[in-house]
Amino acid sequence: MKLLSTKIFPLIGLVVSGIYLLNPTAGIIELIPDNIPYIGNLDEAGAVILFLSCLKILRAKKERE
Repeated sequence: MKLLSTKIFPLIGLVVSGIYLLNPTAGIIELIPDNIPYIGNLDEAGAVILFLSCLKILRAKKERE
């Protein structure tokens, strides 16, 4: 279970958020449309936070080894 929470989940998070961020605006995968004022870019912000958090977890795991 520890492997799952320290390595597998962060890798899945990196892949999912990376695909979401590489998806062009108004693409097929869009949780909140970008043309909604003020909240249109919150989904991209969440994807960036997820991406950076997963990188931090994986980097901490690598430094502990």
